[in-house]
Amino acid sequence: MGAVIHSAPLIVPVSRPPIPDGAMAVRHGVVLDVGPRREVLAAHPGGEEMRWPGVMVAGLVNAHTHLQYTRMAEVGRRVYDSFEEWSNAFDAVYFSSDGMDWEASAREGALLSLRNGTTAVADVVTDIEAVSVLGQTGLAGISYLEVLGDTDASWAATGRRHLTSTVRELGGVDGGLRAVHLGTIGISPHAPYTLDTGVLADLAILARTFGLRQHIHLLESVHEREYTVSGTGPIAHLVRELGFDFEILRAGGTGHGPVAFLDALGLLGPQCHVAHGVHLDEDERELLRRRGVSVALCPRSNQTLGLDGPPVAALLREGGDFAVGTDSLASSPSLDLLEDVRLLRTLAWEQGYRAPDLSRRLVEAATIGGARALGLATGPGRVGRLETGARCDFAVFAIDPGDGDPYRTLVEDGPGRCVATVTGGDQAGRVHLVNSGTEAFREC
Repeated sequence: MGAVIHSAPLIVPVSRPPIPDGAMAVRHGVVLDVGPRREVLAAHPGGEEMRWPGVMVAGLVNAHTHLQYTRMAEVGRRVYDSFEEWSNAFDAVYFSSDGMDWEASAREGALLSLRNGTTAVADVVTDIEAVSVLGQTGLAGISYLEVLGDTDASWAATGRRHLTSTVRELGGVDGGLRAVHLGTIGISPHAPYTLDTGVLADLAILARTFGLRQHIHLLESVHEREYTVSGTGPIAHLVRELGFDFEILRAGGTGHGPVAFLDALGLLGPQCHVAHGVHLDEDERELLRRRGVSVALCPRSNQTLGLDGPPVAALLREGGDFAVGTDSLASSPSLDLLEDVRLLRTLAWEQGYRAPDLSRRLVEAATIGGARALGLATGPGRVGRLETGARCDFAVFAIDPGDGDPYRTLVEDGPGRCVATVTGGDQAGRVHLVNSGTEAFREC
Protein backbone atom coordinates (compact mmCIF):
# COMPACT_ATOMS: atom_id res chain seq x y z
CA MET A 1 0.00 0.00 0.00
CA GLY A 2 1.31 3.46 -0.91
CA ALA A 3 1.57 6.33 1.50
CA VAL A 4 -1.35 8.56 2.40
CA ILE A 5 -0.49 12.26 2.30
CA HIS A 6 -2.23 14.48 4.85
CA SER A 7 -1.87 18.15 3.95
CA ALA A 8 -3.13 21.47 5.30
CA PRO A 9 -2.56 25.21 4.86
CA LEU A 10 -0.50 25.08 8.08
CA ILE A 11 0.97 22.17 10.05
CA VAL A 12 2.12 22.62 13.66
CA PRO A 13 4.36 19.56 14.30
CA VAL A 14 5.34 20.96 17.76
CA SER A 15 8.80 19.32 17.55
CA ARG A 16 9.81 21.81 14.85
CA PRO A 17 8.58 25.23 13.66
CA PRO A 18 5.15 25.46 11.95
CA ILE A 19 5.10 24.55 8.25
CA PRO A 20 2.99 26.71 5.89
CA ASP A 21 1.33 24.61 3.16
CA GLY A 22 2.63 21.50 4.86
CA ALA A 23 2.12 17.79 4.32
CA MET A 24 2.74 14.54 6.11
CA ALA A 25 3.22 11.10 4.55
CA VAL A 26 1.80 8.20 6.55
CA ARG A 27 1.70 4.42 6.14
CA HIS A 28 0.04 1.97 8.58
CA GLY A 29 -0.59 4.79 11.04
CA VAL A 30 3.10 5.80 11.29
CA VAL A 31 4.58 9.08 10.05
CA LEU A 32 7.06 8.58 7.19
CA ASP A 33 7.82 12.20 6.37
CA VAL A 34 6.65 15.72 7.23
CA GLY A 35 7.56 18.98 5.54
CA PRO A 36 6.51 21.43 2.82
CA ARG A 37 3.73 19.93 0.71
CA ARG A 38 5.61 20.17 -2.56
CA GLU A 39 8.57 18.23 -1.14
CA VAL A 40 6.48 15.52 0.52
CA LEU A 41 4.40 14.94 -2.63
CA ALA A 42 7.56 14.68 -4.73
CA ALA A 43 9.11 12.21 -2.29
CA HIS A 44 6.01 9.97 -2.28
CA PRO A 45 4.67 9.89 -5.85
CA GLY A 46 1.31 8.24 -6.25
CA GLY A 47 0.35 8.78 -2.63
CA GLU A 48 -3.32 9.51 -1.94
CA GLU A 49 -3.67 13.07 -0.67
CA MET A 50 -6.17 14.03 2.03
CA ARG A 51 -6.45 17.81 2.16
CA TRP A 52 -7.57 19.23 5.51
CA PRO A 53 -9.06 22.73 5.89
CA GLY A 54 -7.54 24.70 8.74
CA VAL A 55 -4.54 24.09 10.98
CA MET A 56 -3.21 20.56 11.52
CA VAL A 57 -1.66 20.13 14.97
CA ALA A 58 0.06 17.22 16.69
CA GLY A 59 -2.55 15.31 18.71
CA LEU A 60 -3.18 16.69 22.19
CA VAL A 61 -2.21 14.61 25.22
CA ASN A 62 -4.56 14.79 28.22
CA ALA A 63 -2.22 14.01 31.12
CA HIS A 64 -4.93 13.56 33.75
CA THR A 65 -8.50 12.39 33.36
CA HIS A 66 -11.03 9.83 34.63
CA LEU A 67 -13.02 8.89 31.54
CA GLN A 68 -15.33 6.56 33.44
CA TYR A 69 -16.90 9.50 35.29
CA THR A 70 -18.30 11.02 32.09
CA ARG A 71 -21.85 10.11 33.12
CA MET A 72 -21.31 11.86 36.47
CA ALA A 73 -21.25 15.27 34.79
CA GLU A 74 -23.96 16.52 37.16
CA VAL A 75 -21.27 16.78 39.86
CA GLY A 76 -19.02 18.90 37.67
CA ARG A 77 -21.70 21.43 36.72
CA ARG A 78 -21.59 23.12 40.13
CA VAL A 79 -18.91 25.34 41.63
CA TYR A 80 -17.89 24.35 45.16
CA ASP A 81 -16.46 26.23 48.10
CA SER A 82 -13.75 23.68 48.85
CA PHE A 83 -12.15 20.43 47.83
CA GLU A 84 -13.83 18.74 50.78
CA GLU A 85 -17.30 19.96 49.76
CA TRP A 86 -16.77 18.64 46.24
CA SER A 87 -15.46 15.33 47.59
CA ASN A 88 -18.66 14.82 49.60
CA ALA A 89 -20.81 15.64 46.54
CA PHE A 90 -18.79 13.25 44.38
CA ASP A 91 -19.01 10.41 46.91
CA ALA A 92 -22.78 10.86 47.24
CA VAL A 93 -23.25 10.30 43.50
CA TYR A 94 -20.54 7.65 43.02
CA PHE A 95 -21.67 5.42 45.88
CA SER A 96 -25.30 5.60 44.73
CA SER A 97 -24.38 4.59 41.16
CA ASP A 98 -25.11 0.86 41.44
CA GLY A 99 -25.62 -0.55 37.97
CA MET A 100 -23.66 2.20 36.23
CA ASP A 101 -22.15 0.99 32.96
CA TRP A 102 -18.64 2.31 33.56
CA GLU A 103 -17.34 0.97 30.26
CA ALA A 104 -20.00 2.83 28.29
CA SER A 105 -19.39 5.97 30.35
CA ALA A 106 -15.64 5.78 29.69
CA ARG A 107 -16.24 5.21 25.98
CA GLU A 108 -18.39 8.36 25.83
CA GLY A 109 -15.55 10.26 27.49
CA ALA A 110 -13.02 8.83 25.05
CA LEU A 111 -15.08 9.96 22.06
CA LEU A 112 -15.59 13.42 23.56
CA SER A 113 -11.83 13.64 24.00
CA LEU A 114 -11.21 12.64 20.40
CA ARG A 115 -13.74 15.14 19.13
CA ASN A 116 -11.81 17.89 20.90
CA GLY A 117 -8.44 16.94 19.39
CA THR A 118 -7.04 14.68 22.13
CA THR A 119 -5.33 11.54 20.86
CA ALA A 120 -3.63 10.23 24.02
CA VAL A 121 -4.63 10.21 27.69
CA ALA A 122 -3.53 9.34 31.20
CA ASP A 123 -6.79 7.70 32.28
CA VAL A 124 -7.27 6.82 35.94
CA VAL A 125 -9.47 3.71 36.17
CA THR A 126 -11.33 3.02 39.41
CA ASP A 127 -13.71 0.33 38.15
CA ILE A 128 -12.02 -2.35 36.06
CA GLU A 129 -14.81 -2.47 33.45
CA ALA A 130 -13.47 0.79 32.03
CA VAL A 131 -9.90 -0.37 31.50
CA SER A 132 -10.06 -1.47 27.85
CA VAL A 133 -11.63 1.69 26.44
CA LEU A 134 -8.42 3.23 25.10
CA GLY A 135 -7.74 0.32 22.78
CA GLN A 136 -11.37 0.22 21.66
CA THR A 137 -11.51 3.87 20.63
CA GLY A 138 -8.07 4.42 19.10
CA LEU A 139 -6.73 6.61 21.91
CA ALA A 140 -3.11 6.12 22.86
CA GLY A 141 -1.98 6.42 26.44
CA ILE A 142 -2.02 4.58 29.74
CA SER A 143 -4.87 3.25 31.87
CA TYR A 144 -3.77 3.71 35.48
CA LEU A 145 -5.33 1.22 37.88
CA GLU A 146 -6.43 3.29 40.86
CA VAL A 147 -5.72 2.09 44.39
CA LEU A 148 -7.39 3.84 47.32
CA GLY A 149 -8.90 3.16 50.71
CA ASP A 150 -6.54 0.39 51.82
CA THR A 151 -5.12 0.24 55.32
CA ASP A 152 -1.94 -1.72 55.84
CA ALA A 153 -4.07 -4.55 57.23
CA SER A 154 -6.56 -4.70 54.34
CA TRP A 155 -3.70 -4.48 51.87
CA ALA A 156 -1.95 -7.45 53.40
CA ALA A 157 -5.18 -9.44 53.59
CA THR A 158 -6.61 -8.88 50.10
CA GLY A 159 -5.57 -5.64 48.41
CA ARG A 160 -2.07 -6.58 47.30
CA ARG A 161 -3.14 -9.93 45.93
CA HIS A 162 -6.03 -8.36 44.03
CA LEU A 163 -3.84 -5.72 42.38
CA THR A 164 -1.07 -8.11 41.40
CA SER A 165 -3.51 -10.63 39.94
CA THR A 166 -5.22 -7.83 37.97
CA VAL A 167 -1.90 -6.59 36.60
CA ARG A 168 -0.92 -10.10 35.55
CA GLU A 169 -4.28 -10.69 33.91
CA LEU A 170 -4.29 -7.43 32.00
CA GLY A 171 -0.69 -7.98 30.97
CA GLY A 172 -1.51 -11.31 29.43
CA VAL A 173 0.62 -13.19 31.96
CA ASP A 174 -2.27 -15.47 32.84
CA GLY A 175 -4.30 -15.34 29.63
CA GLY A 176 -5.60 -11.89 30.29
CA LEU A 177 -7.83 -9.42 28.53
CA ARG A 178 -6.57 -9.17 24.98
CA ALA A 179 -7.54 -5.50 24.64
CA VAL A 180 -4.97 -4.40 27.24
CA HIS A 181 -1.27 -5.16 27.43
CA LEU A 182 1.40 -4.67 30.06
CA GLY A 183 2.96 -1.30 29.25
CA THR A 184 -0.40 0.34 28.46
CA ILE A 185 -1.45 0.02 32.07
CA GLY A 186 0.00 1.75 35.11
CA ILE A 187 -0.71 2.14 38.82
CA SER A 188 -2.38 5.15 40.43
CA PRO A 189 -1.90 5.34 44.21
CA HIS A 190 -4.76 7.81 44.58
CA ALA A 191 -3.29 10.34 47.02
CA PRO A 192 -1.24 10.63 50.24
CA TYR A 193 -4.46 10.82 52.28
CA THR A 194 -6.38 7.85 50.84
CA LEU A 195 -3.86 5.06 51.47
CA ASP A 196 -1.92 3.86 54.48
CA THR A 197 1.80 4.54 54.66
CA GLY A 198 2.85 0.93 54.16
CA VAL A 199 0.54 0.57 51.17
CA LEU A 200 2.06 3.60 49.45
CA ALA A 201 5.57 2.24 49.99
CA ASP A 202 4.60 -1.19 48.68
CA LEU A 203 2.96 0.29 45.58
CA ALA A 204 6.28 1.92 44.70
CA ILE A 205 7.94 -1.50 44.94
CA LEU A 206 5.24 -3.19 42.86
CA ALA A 207 5.46 -0.54 40.15
CA ARG A 208 9.18 -1.14 39.83
CA THR A 209 8.70 -4.91 39.91
CA PHE A 210 6.18 -4.88 37.06
CA GLY A 211 7.84 -1.99 35.19
CA LEU A 212 4.72 0.17 35.40
CA ARG A 213 4.37 3.92 35.47
CA GLN A 214 2.64 5.66 38.38
CA HIS A 215 0.28 8.62 38.59
CA ILE A 216 -0.72 10.32 41.86
CA HIS A 217 -3.04 13.17 42.91
CA LEU A 218 -0.87 15.64 44.83
CA LEU A 219 -1.52 18.94 46.63
CA GLU A 220 -4.90 19.54 45.08
CA SER A 221 -6.22 20.78 48.44
CA VAL A 222 -4.47 23.36 50.63
CA HIS A 223 -5.24 21.08 53.60
CA GLU A 224 -3.18 18.18 52.26
CA ARG A 225 -0.02 19.62 53.79
CA GLU A 226 -1.63 19.87 57.22
CA TYR A 227 -2.66 16.23 56.90
CA THR A 228 0.81 14.84 56.18
CA VAL A 229 2.66 17.16 58.58
CA SER A 230 0.45 16.75 61.66
CA GLY A 231 -2.43 14.40 60.80
CA THR A 232 -4.93 17.19 61.40
CA GLY A 233 -7.26 19.49 59.45
CA PRO A 234 -10.30 19.04 57.20
CA ILE A 235 -8.80 16.19 55.18
CA ALA A 236 -7.90 14.29 58.34
CA HIS A 237 -11.47 14.83 59.55
CA LEU A 238 -12.84 13.57 56.21
CA VAL A 239 -10.61 10.47 56.29
CA ARG A 240 -11.72 9.65 59.83
CA GLU A 241 -15.37 10.10 58.86
CA LEU A 242 -14.85 7.53 56.11
CA GLY A 243 -13.61 5.09 58.76
CA PHE A 244 -9.95 4.75 57.73
CA ASP A 245 -7.49 4.10 60.54
CA PHE A 246 -4.27 5.14 58.83
CA GLU A 247 -0.88 5.19 60.54
CA ILE A 248 -0.40 8.86 59.72
CA LEU A 249 -3.47 9.72 61.82
CA ARG A 250 -2.44 7.53 64.75
CA ALA A 251 1.08 8.99 64.73
CA GLY A 252 -0.04 12.61 64.51
CA GLY A 253 1.52 13.14 61.08
CA THR A 254 5.01 12.68 59.67
CA GLY A 255 6.46 16.15 60.10
CA HIS A 256 6.90 16.31 56.31
CA GLY A 257 4.91 17.95 53.54
CA PRO A 258 3.20 15.73 50.95
CA VAL A 259 6.03 15.80 48.41
CA ALA A 260 8.74 14.91 50.93
CA PHE A 261 6.44 12.24 52.39
CA LEU A 262 5.95 10.53 49.02
CA ASP A 263 9.63 10.89 48.19
CA ALA A 264 10.67 9.16 51.41
CA LEU A 265 8.44 6.24 50.44
CA GLY A 266 10.15 5.86 47.06
CA LEU A 267 7.20 6.96 44.94
CA LEU A 268 8.76 9.90 43.13
CA GLY A 269 10.92 9.37 40.06
CA PRO A 270 10.94 9.64 36.27
CA GLN A 271 8.41 6.78 36.03
CA CYS A 272 5.85 8.87 37.92
CA HIS A 273 3.83 11.99 37.22
CA VAL A 274 1.47 13.82 39.53
CA ALA A 275 -1.82 15.66 39.03
CA HIS A 276 -2.81 19.17 40.10
CA GLY A 277 0.11 20.47 42.24
CA VAL A 278 -1.93 23.57 43.07
CA HIS A 279 -0.10 24.24 46.33
CA LEU A 280 3.45 23.19 45.45
CA ASP A 281 5.96 25.53 47.08
CA GLU A 282 9.36 26.40 45.63
CA ASP A 283 11.27 23.66 47.45
CA GLU A 284 8.71 21.05 46.41
CA ARG A 285 8.87 22.10 42.78
CA GLU A 286 12.64 21.85 42.93
CA LEU A 287 12.44 18.33 44.41
CA LEU A 288 10.06 17.23 41.66
CA ARG A 289 12.48 18.59 39.04
CA ARG A 290 15.37 16.66 40.60
CA ARG A 291 13.30 13.48 40.61
CA GLY A 292 12.15 13.97 36.99
CA VAL A 293 8.48 14.16 37.98
CA SER A 294 6.09 16.04 35.71
CA VAL A 295 2.96 17.83 36.97
CA ALA A 296 -0.35 17.62 35.09
CA LEU A 297 -2.14 20.95 35.59
CA CYS A 298 -5.96 20.90 35.55
CA PRO A 299 -6.99 24.53 36.14
CA ARG A 300 -10.69 24.29 35.20
CA SER A 301 -11.15 21.39 37.61
CA ASN A 302 -9.44 23.48 40.28
CA GLN A 303 -11.91 26.30 39.60
CA THR A 304 -14.87 23.95 39.95
CA LEU A 305 -13.59 22.90 43.38
CA GLY A 306 -13.15 26.52 44.47
CA LEU A 307 -9.36 26.21 44.51
CA ASP A 308 -6.57 28.54 43.51
CA GLY A 309 -4.94 28.15 40.14
CA PRO A 310 -1.71 26.12 39.86
CA PRO A 311 1.67 27.92 39.89
CA VAL A 312 2.07 27.83 36.11
CA ALA A 313 4.21 30.97 35.92
CA ALA A 314 6.69 29.55 38.42
CA LEU A 315 6.86 26.26 36.53
CA LEU A 316 7.53 28.15 33.30
CA ARG A 317 10.26 30.29 34.86
CA GLU A 318 11.93 27.42 36.70
CA GLY A 319 11.84 25.00 33.77
CA GLY A 320 9.89 22.30 35.57
CA ASP A 321 8.20 19.64 33.45
CA PHE A 322 4.46 20.08 33.30
CA ALA A 323 1.58 18.84 31.22
CA VAL A 324 -2.13 19.64 30.96
CA GLY A 325 -5.18 17.61 31.99
CA THR A 326 -8.92 18.14 32.06
CA ASP A 327 -9.68 15.83 35.00
CA SER A 328 -13.15 14.30 34.54
CA LEU A 329 -16.59 15.67 33.78
CA ALA A 330 -17.31 15.12 37.48
CA SER A 331 -15.10 18.14 38.17
CA SER A 332 -14.77 20.00 34.87
CA PRO A 333 -17.23 21.50 32.37
CA SER A 334 -15.78 19.66 29.35
CA LEU A 335 -13.02 17.37 28.07
CA ASP A 336 -11.70 20.07 25.71
CA LEU A 337 -8.02 20.22 26.68
CA LEU A 338 -7.46 23.52 24.88
CA GLU A 339 -9.94 25.15 27.27
CA ASP A 340 -7.52 24.30 30.08
CA VAL A 341 -4.59 25.56 28.01
CA ARG A 342 -6.41 28.86 27.45
CA LEU A 343 -7.07 29.23 31.19
CA LEU A 344 -3.42 28.44 31.95
CA ARG A 345 -2.44 31.28 29.63
CA THR A 346 -4.67 33.65 31.59
CA LEU A 347 -3.30 32.41 34.92
CA ALA A 348 0.32 32.68 33.75
CA TRP A 349 -0.32 36.27 32.67
CA GLU A 350 -1.97 37.08 36.00
CA GLN A 351 0.97 35.49 37.84
CA GLY A 352 3.37 37.78 35.99
CA TYR A 353 4.68 35.62 33.14
CA ARG A 354 4.74 37.86 30.07
CA ALA A 355 7.45 36.27 27.92
CA PRO A 356 6.63 35.97 24.20
CA ASP A 357 7.09 32.18 24.32
CA LEU A 358 4.06 31.70 26.58
CA SER A 359 1.60 30.29 24.03
CA ARG A 360 4.19 28.06 22.39
CA ARG A 361 5.27 26.56 25.70
CA LEU A 362 1.66 25.90 26.73
CA VAL A 363 0.95 24.12 23.43
CA GLU A 364 4.12 22.10 24.00
CA ALA A 365 2.87 21.21 27.50
CA ALA A 366 -0.41 19.95 26.02
CA THR A 367 1.43 17.77 23.47
CA ILE A 368 5.08 16.83 24.04
CA GLY A 369 4.77 17.65 27.75
CA GLY A 370 1.93 15.19 28.14
CA ALA A 371 3.84 12.58 26.16
CA ARG A 372 6.83 12.97 28.49
CA ALA A 373 4.58 12.62 31.53
CA LEU A 374 3.29 9.28 30.20
CA GLY A 375 6.67 8.03 29.02
CA LEU A 376 5.51 8.19 25.39
CA ALA A 377 7.76 10.95 24.06
CA THR A 378 10.45 8.71 22.58
CA GLY A 379 10.76 5.44 20.72
CA PRO A 380 8.40 3.78 18.25
CA GLY A 381 4.81 4.89 18.59
CA ARG A 382 5.75 8.15 20.28
CA VAL A 383 3.03 10.78 20.52
CA GLY A 384 2.72 14.53 21.01
CA ARG A 385 4.67 15.51 17.88
CA LEU A 386 4.56 15.06 14.13
CA GLU A 387 7.86 13.63 12.93
CA THR A 388 9.24 10.55 11.21
CA GLY A 389 8.53 7.43 13.23
CA ALA A 390 5.81 8.95 15.41
CA ARG A 391 2.22 7.75 15.52
CA CYS A 392 -0.02 9.49 13.02
CA ASP A 393 -1.92 11.40 15.70
CA PHE A 394 -3.20 14.84 14.79
CA ALA A 395 -6.14 17.19 15.05
CA VAL A 396 -7.45 19.79 12.65
CA PHE A 397 -8.76 23.12 13.96
CA ALA A 398 -10.91 25.60 12.04
CA ILE A 399 -8.72 28.59 12.86
CA ASP A 400 -6.96 31.18 10.72
CA PRO A 401 -3.62 29.81 9.45
CA GLY A 402 -2.47 33.35 8.60
CA ASP A 403 0.74 35.18 9.33
CA GLY A 404 0.29 35.66 13.08
CA ASP A 405 1.60 33.48 15.90
CA PRO A 406 -0.08 30.08 15.28
CA TYR A 407 0.48 29.00 18.88
CA ARG A 408 -1.33 32.03 20.25
CA THR A 409 -4.11 31.60 17.69
CA LEU A 410 -4.49 27.96 18.68
CA VAL A 411 -4.67 28.81 22.39
CA GLU A 412 -7.07 31.72 21.98
CA ASP A 413 -9.30 30.46 19.16
CA GLY A 414 -8.81 26.68 19.13
CA PRO A 415 -11.13 25.61 21.98
CA GLY A 416 -14.36 24.23 20.58
CA ARG A 417 -13.12 24.40 16.97
CA CYS A 418 -11.67 20.95 16.35
CA VAL A 419 -13.18 19.68 13.08
CA ALA A 420 -11.35 16.35 12.74
CA THR A 421 -9.07 14.05 14.70
CA VAL A 422 -6.93 11.22 13.34
CA THR A 423 -5.22 8.66 15.54
CA GLY A 424 -2.49 6.20 14.64
CA GLY A 425 -3.14 2.76 13.32
CA ASP A 426 -4.71 -0.19 15.06
CA GLN A 427 -3.28 -3.69 14.64
CA ALA A 428 -4.72 -3.85 11.11
CA GLY A 429 -2.88 -0.67 10.13
CA ARG A 430 -6.02 1.47 10.08
CA VAL A 431 -6.32 4.98 11.43
CA HIS A 432 -9.24 6.29 13.42
CA LEU A 433 -11.00 9.39 12.08
CA VAL A 434 -13.39 11.36 14.24
CA ASN A 435 -15.15 14.19 12.46
CA SER A 436 -18.31 16.19 13.20
CA GLY A 437 -19.50 13.76 15.86
CA THR A 438 -18.97 10.62 13.75
CA GLU A 439 -16.18 8.08 13.73
CA ALA A 440 -14.78 5.64 11.21
CA PHE A 441 -11.73 3.53 10.42
CA ARG A 442 -9.95 3.59 7.08
CA GLU A 443 -6.76 2.24 5.62
CA CYS A 444 -3.92 4.67 6.03
